[in-house]
Amino acid sequence: MKMPQDVFIDYLADNNLKITPQRRLILETILNQKEHLSSEELYAKVKKKDASVGQATIYRTLKLLVDADIVEPLDFADGVTRYEASYGKEHHDHLICTVCSKNIEIMDPLIERRQEEIAEKHGFKLCSHKMYLYGICEECRNKKL
Repeated sequence: MKMPQDVFIDYLADNNLKITPQRRLILETILNQKEHLSSEELYAKVKKKDASVGQATIYRTLKLLVDADIVEPLDFADGVTRYEASYGKEHHDHLICTVCSKNIEIMDPLIERRQEEIAEKHGFKLCSHKMYLYGICEECRNKKL
């Protein structure tokens, strides 16, 4: 399997675009994150390393990374799009707290198998899917008591 950096370089070349130092920095920054970042959080991290990178460059590069299937946008129903590196990673779903926005990545083979079965029952062949499970985490439930 190719490295995500190589996939991005190939994607840019296929679209007559160049790998710039700013694009490379944005890619490396998002690949090195464990948490899901908003564009603003990514901008703050990149800006610390290179003050010349503007927000517009962040937005344009995120779109390119999404289009290249290296990064995936996430919607945790709080009005903020977050991003995570997805290339070469195993599919997972998310548990999201509706109070504090805490999110936990989950992988359950039984759920994955059931989704395939349900799709097949209805004549679908799944290409992709996202599942977000919303609730209140234990910490927030304990605060309300």
